[in-house]
Amino acid sequence: MEMILFAGCQGAGKTTFFKYTFFETHIRVNLDMLRTRHRERLLINACFEMKQRFVIDNTNPTIADRKKYIKAAKLAKFRVIGYYFEASIEDLLTRNSFRRGRARIPDTGIHGTFHRFERPDYSEGFDELYCVHARAEGIFDVVKM
Repeated sequence: MEMILFAGCQGAGKTTFFKYTFFETHIRVNLDMLRTRHRERLLINACFEMKQRFVIDNTNPTIADRKKYIKAAKLAKFRVIGYYFEASIEDLLTRNSFRRGRARIPDTGIHGTFHRFERPDYSEGFDELYCVHARAEGIFDVVKM
């Protein structure tokens, strides 16, 4: 039983990484899709009850943002695996410029997330932690931290 927790700014490659790496094996939990924290909680609790592996595919920029997920997973006896998506502000803005419609984030939103981002650390309760760099569509460098 494992919960995977993504942490990275908008445009860092989180959802693309999910599609290439975990689509066939894990449920995807994402606020863009679910729209409310209530629905998010319902889906996460269902995963805990069913002992279903899942991925939290949100930005999770701060320790406080990640803490609630990690605490709940530990209480449910799930392993917590973190993936930190590291990217420069230039790369984030470039990737975002290719998005269309609701997927496109205002540049100010990306700047805001980037400037308040706190790099994940094992001290938060992760059992494993990886750093991911998106190189091209579907090509990622993944290094254990």
